[in-house]
Amino acid sequence: MITVGAGRGLSSRLQLMLVIKRRQLASPLKFISTQITKAVATAAAGLIAVFLIGCSTVPQHRATPVPEGADRIYVIDRGWHTDIGLPVAELHGKLALLAADFPGATSLTIGFGDRAYLLNRDTNFFDMLRALLPGKAALLVTGLRVPPEAAFGADNVVTLPIAKPQLDALEAFLASYFATDRAGHPLRLADGPYPGSLFFASDAAYDALHTCNTWTVESLRAGGYPVSTTLVIFAAQVMAEARKL
Repeated sequence: MITVGAGRGLSSRLQLMLVIKRRQLASPLKFISTQITKAVATAAAGLIAVFLIGCSTVPQHRATPVPEGADRIYVIDRGWHTDIGLPVAELHGKLALLAADFPGATSLTIGFGDRAYLLNRDTNFFDMLRALLPGKAALLVTGLRVPPEAAFGADNVVTLPIAKPQLDALEAFLASYFATDRAGHPLRLADGPYPGSLFFASDAAYDALHTCNTWTVESLRAGGYPVSTTLVIFAAQVMAEARKL
């Protein structure tokens, strides 16, 4: 038989044991939560640092004079991303078929990006983060009826001379990124964000380590230009490489 006093003592001991047990259970959970918080904070700090480095000011250099009559290409800074531009008169093969979708254009600019992000007209910060995960890519092609310098500003365009064999290699690289229909024509996805632009499908993947800017500098390398593609993620890096040429 348990007396009232003894019952109270037992109840107190049980409560004490329960408190100790809760603390024992909470301790590893608190540790895990703390470690996750630290990891997230570290990753965020790293991303911010990389962002700041990528957005640092790049000294402007004079473009190399282009010999009269030589083929040429354009590297275009469009803020967050970069494009490759080519005069329509220089295009052949699959890219010549592409030019048919832009009547009257004298040059085309081509940019690479995450398909879901590009086609979504109502994006937010979380959509931007999601685009860093591996996903299907798309290409935004813009037809220009004025020189690229007039369209985007002279400071945002680097014009580079290119020999015919290297131009063929560059065009082959660019063409390989376009998905095609059964007739071999580039597969159109949708109208672009402004007049004179169209989205086309790509079978390639887009992710945080293979961005639009990585793709641009890879295009230059495919065209025979001595550029580095290592850890190129931001537009400023691409333009810095282009201005060295």
